[in-house]
Amino acid sequence: MLRWVALVLVLLLIGLQMKLWSAHGGVHEVDALRVAIKKQADENGRLQQRNQALAADVADLKNGNQAIEARARTGLGLIKPGEVFYQVDNQPAGASTTLPLPPPARPAGAVVGGVVK
Repeated sequence: MLRWVALVLVLLLIGLQMKLWSAHGGVHEVDALRVAIKKQADENGRLQQRNQALAADVADLKNGNQAIEARARTGLGLIKPGEVFYQVDNQPAGASTTLPLPPPARPAGAVVGGVVK
């Protein structure tokens, strides 16, 4: 009789282990949910920081003229009377960032094309 009880307990243990490792709500699903929670928490943190920055921008725009002026300067090209505007063009993407070398120096009195310099 004790042998049958032990066999039933072993079979029950095997059945529970199979359910734990393979069925719905098992270890694999719990790990996947933990990863999803971590990813969502990171995303929420990033969005919260962005919202705080936007709230600070709104407060600056409501309370101060400096933020409005800075936006007008960058976005609309505002130039106050009496200011001088300088525009700096960036070099094209394929251009070299170094200056070209000057031509080699010629000794005094050298003849170039029949002309003495």
